[in-house]
Amino acid sequence: MNALKTMGIALGGLMLTTTLGFAAETAKPTDPEIAHIVYTADTIDIKAAEHAVKTSKNKAVLEFAKDMIRDHEAVNKQALALAAKLKVTPKDNATSQALTKQADATAKHLATLKGAAFDKAYADNEVAYHHAVNTALETTLIPAAQNAQLKDLLTTGLKIFQGHEEHARMVAGELK
Repeated sequence: MNALKTMGIALGGLMLTTTLGFAAETAKPTDPEIAHIVYTADTIDIKAAEHAVKTSKNKAVLEFAKDMIRDHEAVNKQALALAAKLKVTPKDNATSQALTKQADATAKHLATLKGAAFDKAYADNEVAYHHAVNTALETTLIPAAQNAQLKDLLTTGLKIFQGHEEHARMVAGELK
């Protein structure tokens, strides 16, 4: 049963990667669309981390989740400040909607888990999620960004999120 749950989370990560990949194959996103995608992706990870803080008893998972909340809230704050400064309104789009839909399905699944099963599924999802977001940043979002300040923010975010991916891999590797 545990293997099935882990497979479900891994498939969710694959669907996320596919969703972000399809977005890359369509028209390049505009800066307002990129801003919305980034804000949505950060918000999704904040919500997942908040759930982990409420659910987990594992010290490593709790510390990781608290780091996710802190870092993703900080990036969202910077992104919103930049959007206001540039007078850009983030624009909802198919990628943001697909991310939200997949996140809802993942959250629903995680809500059924407790204890070690939750910890492992959450950590595995964080690995897959950060990998997908990092790939999208590198291959689609940063290259498509037209505004230099937005591109700089995305590049800085990528460095932070690559650290998150490695941290998630470490936590997931410690869990059974």
